[in-house]
Amino acid sequence: MTLSDAVYLALGIGALGAAVLPRLIFRRPLSMPMVFLAAGALVAVLPVSVPVVDPQRQRLWVEHATEMCVIVSLMGAGLALNRPVGWRSWSGTWRLLGISLPVTIAGMTVIAAFVLDWPLAPALLLAAVLSPTDPVLAAEVRVGEPTDEDDDEDEVRFCLTSEAGLNDGLAFPFVLAALALAAVPAGESATAWITDWLLIDVLARIAVGVAVGVLTGWLLGLMFFRARPSALRLSEHMEGFVALGTTFTAYGATELLQGYGFLAVFVTACTIRAAERSHGYHKVLHEFTEQIERLLTSFLLFLLGGYLLADALPSLTWQQAVVALLLVLVVRPAAGWAGLLGGPAGRRERLVTAVFGIRGIGSLFYLAYVLGHSDHFAPYQQQLWTIITFTVMLSVLVHGATATPVIRRLDRLRDTSPTPP
Repeated sequence: MTLSDAVYLALGIGALGAAVLPRLIFRRPLSMPMVFLAAGALVAVLPVSVPVVDPQRQRLWVEHATEMCVIVSLMGAGLALNRPVGWRSWSGTWRLLGISLPVTIAGMTVIAAFVLDWPLAPALLLAAVLSPTDPVLAAEVRVGEPTDEDDDEDEVRFCLTSEAGLNDGLAFPFVLAALALAAVPAGESATAWITDWLLIDVLARIAVGVAVGVLTGWLLGLMFFRARPSALRLSEHMEGFVALGTTFTAYGATELLQGYGFLAVFVTACTIRAAERSHGYHKVLHEFTEQIERLLTSFLLFLLGGYLLADALPSLTWQQAVVALLLVLVVRPAAGWAGLLGGPAGRRERLVTAVFGIRGIGSLFYLAYVLGHSDHFAPYQQQLWTIITFTVMLSVLVHGATATPVIRRLDRLRDTSPTPP
């Protein structure tokens, strides 16, 4: 069996499973990512010759496949949110981004340096790559399809969806900081790169991402809902594939301008939703992106399951496992809790939001991207892939098994509580 044969088989199984599984596991302590990850691992141990995708040898393929999955997911996340952007209305999101994200990166950098005995640059890279809450694997805890109902945007679902939508782009500066730190020649100041990093990688590229996202969303919103020629007023034709055109336009334009495309895609989606909040076309666009996202996710996790069993888990050390466990069970929950203190969420909502910082496909993209842009991390790439894929597996299993019962319990408590706890 060749790799292309395996790809066709995985795509076929993924397409069928992505259509059936959400209905089969509804309200059960399972998630679609758990099933496909387990299926990939199971196929890897069968007595058949199934090629395993090695992200070190097929790095470019992995980078672009995960990139596609993330940007499609970001479009769906932005379209789902109905709450107008504001300092107070999005205060939980700003706290998670401004406090929890950097605290998570700082904490994981220290842990990687001490537990793994790594230099600062690879330790920072590992922390930055694992820092974002993933928009792809968070289906059980994010806002659902676009509606006007209040229940669909409770503080937990809203914070996790908006955080996942924004922090995939906002983690990029820290990834680039690790690249810049690793490139400092021996004997030169290790802080000489900070000024350029702040001005270009932080301020300029974020500004470009936001600006292109707002402009693209505004222009497309005008076209979708208010264009005079009916052929351009696409909301009347209810074509779902327009969501892909929107996604690629925002992402490609921003990347050409050296901005953060992930950020632009999410901002574009939010701006389009703001153009006509109650229009049914948002649901059509969201459903199409969700179908594409489920197909890509099932395919990637199926292959990831095979890689974990064949390569990653056999090479996992106890130190690497400790790093992953500390991130999922200690660092992210503590950083999330600290960031949300004083915010609008009640104690229960704050705890659930802090705990369910799911790690996933975005981390795989970041690592593939970095390894394709620098040779400085080559001595650590096997360890990096092992830790990151194990962390994704751990997050899929822990959060996938607990998300549905926890969120259902929280909804019941909210319904019976006259005031926030």
